[in-house]
Amino acid sequence: MLKRRRPQRGQVVPPQAPDAHHAQATNPALRAQLLEIVEQQLSTGEPPETRATLERLVGMGYTREGARELIAVAVTSEIFDVMARGEPYDAARYKAALARLPEIAYGEG
Repeated sequence: MLKRRRPQRGQVVPPQAPDAHHAQATNPALRAQLLEIVEQQLSTGEPPETRATLERLVGMGYTREGARELIAVAVTSEIFDVMARGEPYDAARYKAALARLPEIAYGEG
């Protein structure tokens, strides 16, 4: 689970993508494939919610790369449901996961 730094009273912490330790702990080839899925969705415009989510996250202060990595969390969630649970791909479930970013990336959504 990804953890977000909690600000102390009066402290402002800018939004960040998942921490560097987590990124290093992942399989680099798998990470590249997940980001390729995100890029493909962005380039084809399907689903359009992927682009809208990218723009929303960048508007919240995430870098484009950080936003792409957060979107990859939603991709991973959907892949998990399909593979591990044997459920069919569910576009509505995937779009709902995008809508819950960045919270789901930190175990809050």
